[in-house]
Amino acid sequence: MSALFTPLKIRETQFQNRVWVSPMCQYQATDGHIGAWHQAHLGALATGAPGLIMVEATGIVPEGRISIGCPSIEDDAHANNFMQAIDFAHSLNVKMGIQLAHAGRKASTMRPWDDHRMATPAEGGWQATSSSATAFEGYPIPRALTIDEIKELTKDFAAAATRAVKVGFDVIEIHAAHGYLFHQFYSPLMNQRTDEYGGSYENSIRFLIETTKAVRSAIPATTPLFVRISATDWAEGGWDINDSVKLSAELKTLGVDLIDVSSGGAIHNAKIDAKPDFQVPFSQAIRTQSQIATTAVGLITEPEQAESIISSGQADAVFLARAMLRNPRWALYAAEKLGVKIAWPLSLDRARTLS
Repeated sequence: MSALFTPLKIRETQFQNRVWVSPMCQYQATDGHIGAWHQAHLGALATGAPGLIMVEATGIVPEGRISIGCPSIEDDAHANNFMQAIDFAHSLNVKMGIQLAHAGRKASTMRPWDDHRMATPAEGGWQATSSSATAFEGYPIPRALTIDEIKELTKDFAAAATRAVKVGFDVIEIHAAHGYLFHQFYSPLMNQRTDEYGGSYENSIRFLIETTKAVRSAIPATTPLFVRISATDWAEGGWDINDSVKLSAELKTLGVDLIDVSSGGAIHNAKIDAKPDFQVPFSQAIRTQSQIATTAVGLITEPEQAESIISSGQADAVFLARAMLRNPRWALYAAEKLGVKIAWPLSLDRARTLS
């Protein structure tokens, strides 16, 4: 039996396999609202029979979006836009997750194909905020958040998680990687605070810890909670895998079910040796040493490669991004390549008719 196509149960949610679609920014939202593009994009992915589709980084407040083209979920109207895609995925036995995010100092950009990087107020841009008033290379200097604002954002994450569950999302993921807001607190390369949210390891993770507690309390006990982290900054004096092992163990005690293990994003010139499986050892270290489920992500493209990662115990599932864009039915392709017979995706009503 293929390890990649063995079902996985987390809390009360069963995933039909361990081929999962990684969150991928589409830059196609309007004022945070998703529309026809996302319905087609997510729907196409659902027809490929993955175990889970994770919706892209979605701002918990308008200012939490990465770009003017990114989605948000700051109110019921924005949340309700996802219902069509969720219902369609569920009709094919595909679970849906959402990555709740705040971009911090990397916010308020134009779309990648526009002729300039930062959005002006007239274009829908806004003042970015961060742990400290230090800028990412090529971006404006952000405003440092006050303690009251940090605590308010914790409430905003919990409220967004509640909305997400209400409209049918099966999994909630807190995005704490890639140089975005939580990472801007826990990485010593970005956090220059001297109050209770900066300085020591315990202070630098405080915002993420407090928010994790709030989100876990806001969602049903049956709903899986994931956290995506950058396992290393790939830079001298930065966050490293030892810090990640320690953080992941603590997150487990708070009710986090899985660590989505990525890396980088803190600084623009990190020396990252990006090649197939380059982040898999971080997943394995956290899974083994923190005793928590993990996913591996990054340049995973071949069925045999994904099978080996799962069967060797380096991760509990794999997230694929670019491979899924190239072939939204990658899971069906992988099953055929590995000699695994799986049911062709049909709507549940149609499947009942044929049975």
